[in-house]
Amino acid sequence: MSDPSGLPYPFDPEVGEFAALLYSMPEPTDVPSQRAAIETFIAMMPAPELDGLDVSDRQVPGRDGGPAVAVRVYAPVERTGAAPGILYLHGGGFTVGSLDSEHAIAARMARALGVVLVSVDYRLAPEHPFPAGLEDCYTALAWLHAEADALGVDRSRIAVHGGSAGGGLAAALALLARDRGGPGLCFQYLGIPELDDRLETPSMQRFVDTPAWSRPLAVQSWAHYLGDHEGPVSPYAAPARATDLVGLPPAYVSVYEFDPLRDEGIEYAARMLAAGVSVELHCFPGAFHGSSVVATAAVHQREAAERIAVWRRALVLG
Repeated sequence: MSDPSGLPYPFDPEVGEFAALLYSMPEPTDVPSQRAAIETFIAMMPAPELDGLDVSDRQVPGRDGGPAVAVRVYAPVERTGAAPGILYLHGGGFTVGSLDSEHAIAARMARALGVVLVSVDYRLAPEHPFPAGLEDCYTALAWLHAEADALGVDRSRIAVHGGSAGGGLAAALALLARDRGGPGLCFQYLGIPELDDRLETPSMQRFVDTPAWSRPLAVQSWAHYLGDHEGPVSPYAAPARATDLVGLPPAYVSVYEFDPLRDEGIEYAARMLAAGVSVELHCFPGAFHGSSVVATAAVHQREAAERIAVWRRALVLG
């Protein structure tokens, strides 16, 4: 498939220029170069607006002998009573990303919603393959529940948010929390989630050359995340493998039209619905993985507005 612009896919015109730029640049294919590219991108970004927020970095004690987990807490300076809490899990293919890589997004969410948001600096593969990163997320969730009173958080309104690999971790965390009997989650926001290591969906088979994320990058991502694993892959690593989705918290799932991850997100949403989970699903047309960087594009303005609207409804905010 191609379009008149000469690009291999008919992207939304407002993100097409960014796609062309990505196609013109050599794609970092190994983890060190990907991490360096992320650091360069972070350095180019303007400082986020933090007025009205108390932002602090904390060290969460490890569980059962595990290492401490770094988190960044965004709390509204002015609030009355306990606020909802959101555990925020950054993306990055399980191998890149940090508290800084989505600092601006996390701050905007906390400001717009007036919630206490806790961003998690989970361990990354390949140095720390599954289940290290997920266990860090669970440790942070348990801490958020335990420290809810001190943080000014309403325990009945704690939810999880993740995008891309963070969306996969958010789905896995919802499964893990259910199966361990808590801590409870009231909602899961799965943005363009990475869920299925089998790489067999039509979109994953088709989009071998899409910008920012493609089948070859997905192959690399799962190889690093699963490491030297032998035997059946755990559904806590790849939530699409879960056979029982009953009892999960309500969910919002977003996917992009030209994203290899598109169909696994759609299928997971459909399977949750079939299991009796309340789910909202939105496919954003013309978008590709990473095109949300073009924040001025109408499709991503709609996405950003919907994100806030979804969270307001999910957390019963005025």
